[in-house]
This record gives sequence, C-alpha cells and structure tokens, in this order.
Amino acid sequence: MPRVVQPLDVGDPLGPLPQEFAAIMRPELPSLIKEIGMEVTRAYPEYARLLNGPNGKSIRMGVEQSLSSFVDLVAEPSSPTVLRDDMCRRFGRFEAYEGRSMDALQGAYRLGARIALRRAKKVGRSYHFSPALMLSFADALFAYVDELESLSREGYLEVQAQSDQQSEAMRRRLLHLVLAGRPVPRTAIAELCEQTGWALPERVTLVAVRAPVGVDPADLPRDALVDLGDPQPHLLIPGPLDGARREALDRALTATRAVIGLTVPTADAADSIRWARRVVELIDAGIVEDLPVVSCEDHLTTLWLLSDPALLDRLAERELAPVAAVSATRRERLLETLRVWLETRGTAAQMGEQLDVHPQTVRYRMRGLEAIFGTQLTDPEARFSTEAVLRAQRLRARTTQPLP
Repeated sequence: MPRVVQPLDVGDPLGPLPQEFAAIMRPELPSLIKEIGMEVTRAYPEYARLLNGPNGKSIRMGVEQSLSSFVDLVAEPSSPTVLRDDMCRRFGRFEAYEGRSMDALQGAYRLGARIALRRAKKVGRSYHFSPALMLSFADALFAYVDELESLSREGYLEVQAQSDQQSEAMRRRLLHLVLAGRPVPRTAIAELCEQTGWALPERVTLVAVRAPVGVDPADLPRDALVDLGDPQPHLLIPGPLDGARREALDRALTATRAVIGLTVPTADAADSIRWARRVVELIDAGIVEDLPVVSCEDHLTTLWLLSDPALLDRLAERELAPVAAVSATRRERLLETLRVWLETRGTAAQMGEQLDVHPQTVRYRMRGLEAIFGTQLTDPEARFSTEAVLRAQRLRARTTQPLP
C-alpha cells in the first residue's frame, strides 16, 4: 500500500506524492481521458464541434499529453514537459484565434481536474489511500491545472498581442490614408474601415501632439486614430470635440502638450492637422502663448495673417512703400500711430492715451500720414491691406526666434 504523506509544500506540488501512485493511475488514463472528453463536450458544446472537426485528433492528443504528463511527473519529477507545454500554448492560441475568452478553456481544465479527482477517490478506496494522501493528490492536481492554464494564457496573450499590433498598424495606415486626402481611392479607406471596425465619420478633428509625447493611447477615446511614433505625433478624433470628448482628451493629455485643429469634413482632414502644426510653430516662435492645450479656433486670424511669411514680406513692401524713405525712428512712430488709428478709429485723445503721447502729437502724426499715404488711407481695399500688414508685423514682433 502507498505510504502516507503530508500535504504538499508550496512550490513543489508533485514532490510529496509517492512514485508508486503513478503506477496505480496510469492504467486508468484511457478510460479517464474518454470520460473527461464526454463531460467537457457536454458542458462546453463548442468543444464537441472541435473534437469532430479537422483538428479533433490534435486536440485529443493534447488532452492525453496533459494527463500523461501529470502521471509522468509523479513517477519522475524531472520528466520533460516540452510537448505538454507546446500543446497548452496551442490551446490558448486557438481560443484567441476563435475570438473567445479564456473562460471556456479554464472551465474545461478545471472540470477535467474534478473528474480526475473523482476517479482518484474511487481508486483510492480500493487501495485504502489515507486522507492525507488524497489531500496531497488534490493539491498537486489543481496546482498542475493552474500550470496548464498559465501556459495556455501565454499562447492566448501572444496571439492577442500580435492581433493588437496588426490592428494598430492598420489603424495607423487608415489615419495616413484619411490625411492623404481626395487622391486616395475611397475603396481603400472603406476596406480598412471594415477590417478595423472603424466607422468613417462625416467630420473629424485632428490634434498635433508636441514633444515630449506623454500620451497613453489607452487613455484616448477608443475611436481615435493615433500615430504617436510619427516625427510629428498626431491623432484624429471622429466628429467635433463636445464637452465629454474634450474632457476625455484633456485627461489623456495631462502629461503632454498639444494643439487641437479645427473640426472639418473628413475629406479635409489634412487641413486640420496642417493648421494645428502651424500653431505649434507659432508657439515655438513665441507668437502664440504656450499653454498645455491650445485650440486653433482661438488663433484663426493669426494663422491667416502669418500663413505665408514670404508673401507677407512682399505685401508689406508694397503697402508700406510710402514710408520706405523715412528714417527708421520716424517710420516706426508713424506706423504705430497708423496701426492704432486703423484698429480703433479713435479720437486724438483716445489714441494719445493708448500711444502714451499728447493728442497734439497724434494730430501732427496723422497729418503726416495723410500726406504720405494719400488715398491709400481712404480707399477701403487699400486700407484693409495696410491694416492686415501692420497687424501681421505686430504679431511677428512677438517672435523669440526666426519665423518658419
């Protein structure tokens, strides 16, 4: 009769079982495997379909390998488990490929363990096994099942990781196609939308993320398309940023800085990110205030006035040509006075207060401006162009580095 042993020590579940126990259990394996198969397929009908399918033979071999390996380890604790480990990982991978959770497989493992324990109790009565031995067997069996589950989970997570990487790659590809604009065939976008499960919205909002990037994609809205690995990190939010979405975005951007582009039709997504990146440049140049999250909506005039620096130079050269021959100091005073007049149309007293000069000085300068610019100050279109140039130059004066 097998010797009585103490319950298992943690970390060495099979060691305390007597080796002769394996010799008693081994003849039971064929019928035990059959019984477990019947009970598992009854409890989990999806496995009945698999056992009768093209992979049925491999699945049965895996079950046999798992049970045989348990008995082998009882007989010889140093027995290799390479085949068993591989089969368990395959089971986990298969569950992932089938789109199921690990719940059914874990349940099947534990059901098999309960059936095996029931058989051991029956055999134990014939051999008069002690309660301590049966307790050791139960502890060893369920520890072994935990190991099988762990191996299967490795395979399951391996497939999930690969699937997540593939999905992320496809979503990045989709983002790039959306930003490519109209030349991209709509069928290519539609195909990626179907593959990723992403619903193509009518309008989108692009966000330029500034370095260093401190965004966890898991914190972003689930329907956001993200490319944080790009030299110019960015993301796309479907639709406008309503209150809830803005709050969620602000939480996700807590550890980084960003510029929110305008909400535009999806076909114009490239414009939204272009404007957002332009505001990033203006922030870096010191023209736009550096805040954690900046909205393009608040800087549309600035974007427009500074959209083309080279063209602005040509426009300034034309509009301010009348004062080109005036000394630099006088020219600066005249243009500052002209800018205030164009922006406020105020009285000499009001302008003097803003310029910190006497009203009479304002009148003197205005007479000089009228003489120099002539009809350019009375013609609406010419006056508008001059005002635009002066406003843009004032914005430029804020810059702390050369404007791109």
